Amino acid sequence: MNLVENLEYNTERPQLIIPEYGRHFQKMVDHAVSIEDREERNKIAKSIIDVMGNLQPHLRDVPDFQHKLWDQLFIMSDFKLDVDSPFPITSKEALEERPEPLEYPQNFPKYRFYGNNIKRMIDVAVKWDKGDMRDGLEYAIANHMKKCYLNWNKDTVDDKAIFKHLYELSDGQINLTDETILTDSGQFLKNRVAKTVRKSSNKKNQRNNNRGKKRY
Repeated sequence: MNLVENLEYNTERPQLIIPEYGRHFQKMVDHAVSIEDREERNKIAKSIIDVMGNLQPHLRDVPDFQHKLWDQLFIMSDFKLDVDSPFPITSKEALEERPEPLEYPQNFPKYRFYGNNIKRMIDVAVKWDKGDMRDGLEYAIANHMKKCYLNWNKDTVDDKAIFKHLYELSDGQINLTDETILTDSGQFLKNRVAKTVRKSSNKKNQRNNNRGKKRY
């Protein structure tokens, strides 16, 4: 009965600062903090670092990893451990300082349904010299724009609308004439329906194949 009454539950224990190392590591660090003799405290701290390094022996002798272990030791001691560290001691304030917000590229395309890659392709195309290679690229870009348009707008689209958008996105440097004939809208829609049917069929077959199999 006394053994049951003296049981310790994690909910009643102090919260671990770095849970990955476990309760016993935290107790070793707390013990090191409580040692009054500085020489003995340094000795215990180095022993703790060696044990921490044994958890990842392939990184144990790497200088950057050693620095990381010492930082973690001071963090687990709540920066109360006064020992001689071979590395500069990172202050608690420096660790708690919030990093500067990252600047993400902001793109606000006029026609979002085309995506940003289309604009990059257009920028490349306008740098090419006039000729068959550029004509082929411009046609491929226009066809892809039509496909992207139909992904978001299920109705058919007039090629003239695609040519107009391409003219605007290229700042007037790509001007396809009415003689250019893009892939028929029905073909894009047909391919999309066929792809959807194939996916549904594959999922159905997978369910049928799994039927009757033992699950452990």
